[in-house]
Amino acid sequence: MNRPNVVATVHTEKGLRMATDLVSGDVDIIEFRLDALVQRVDEIEDILRSLKVPALLTARHPAEGGMNRLTLATRRSLLMRLQPLALLVDVELRSVKSFLDVIAAAKSRGVKVVVSDHHFGKTPPLANLLKRERAAFQAGADIFKLATNTTRVCDFTALLDFISQNKPRPRAVMGMGVFGKVSRLTLAKAGSVLNYGYLDKPNAPGQWEARELKKLISQI
Repeated sequence: MNRPNVVATVHTEKGLRMATDLVSGDVDIIEFRLDALVQRVDEIEDILRSLKVPALLTARHPAEGGMNRLTLATRRSLLMRLQPLALLVDVELRSVKSFLDVIAAAKSRGVKVVVSDHHFGKTPPLANLLKRERAAFQAGADIFKLATNTTRVCDFTALLDFISQNKPRPRAVMGMGVFGKVSRLTLAKAGSVLNYGYLDKPNAPGQWEARELKKLISQI
């Protein structure tokens, strides 16, 4: 995976309905936020079996924006149950030690593993970001996802510095907040392989609507 793929995040019932109408070319990947849609898991499973676009499964940790305060056991169960129907599965860096079985099961099925790292306060220093990236790949990541709050110019430039470093494996890098929208276009052009947008409403500050994001990236 070495091109800028656009990911449409589904985190509402309306978004779930919209996802069933997407076809190849609208977006590249659909992310199902299982933490947000935990009451719709049976429906999601049926949708995954007939989906026209590859799926990414996420059951987010509450400390990194996860909804409904799901327990570790519930999150693990959701990912284990549905990952055979997905292209990718997302596990936070903070959770990898508790999800080694999820990562191993994914790899045995040929499902790619995204290890994600979210910073809602401020963007850490470059050395810290590179250290966290190394830890993610050592834990089995196929893609390292980094999202930080970019309220200052220096936060945005820190992400540019990060993605300009030697790339051991694919990275997905994006800003949130004030410079979120401009960062998602620039970082996609700079090599971010997963670039997230929304279908019906944002679930993070600074997102584009996913189909618009795909059009814009294709133009730059």
